[in-house]
Formats: sequence, C-alpha cells, structure tokens
Amino acid sequence: NTTAGGICTGLGIPPQSIETVIAVVKAYTTRVGEGPFPTELEDSVGAHLQKQGFEFGTTTGRPRRCGWLDLGVLKYAHMLNQFTSINITKLDVLSGLQELR
Repeated sequence: NTTAGGICTGLGIPPQSIETVIAVVKAYTTRVGEGPFPTELEDSVGAHLQKQGFEFGTTTGRPRRCGWLDLGVLKYAHMLNQFTSINITKLDVLSGLQELR
C-alpha cells in the first residue's frame, strides 16, 4: 500500500503508534506507459533527466517519461498521508540545467 495507513495494516500496529511520516519524493516526476502527464518534458531537458537519472525500465530498457515535479500531486499525497517531512531524492540529476520549474 502506498499510503501511510498501509503501515498499520501491513505491520499490525495501531495508528496512534505512528509519530512521524516521511515522504520520499524524486526531484522530478517519471511515468511508465500511457496516460496524462501535465509536466512531461519532451525536449532536451526531459532527455537530460532520463540520461542523468538512469530513467530506463529495468526489464525492458524502455525510457521512462520524465517531467518537472508535480506539486499538485505532492499536495494531494500530503492530504492523504499527512507526512511530517520530505526526503527529496535525485537532486543531483537537476545539476547542469539552466532553469528549474
């Protein structure tokens, strides 16, 4: 389960036992397959994220779709999980870009 509530059902502990919830988020967004992707970058910046972030499928080797971090999705995740802090990963992948959005 990808929500904080999954901790309780997966481990069999009561919700009152959870004091801290840490969100782990990439510095950019990736998708596999079809579907809407409002922040998708189909340009050299998207190619940079793919290459520098090693964003290729493990089994197929197919490139993942890459785009800017979707703050609307992050806000929704916070509404569902009420995380108390965020761990942002892959910030190094953004190095070398002229502009961040």
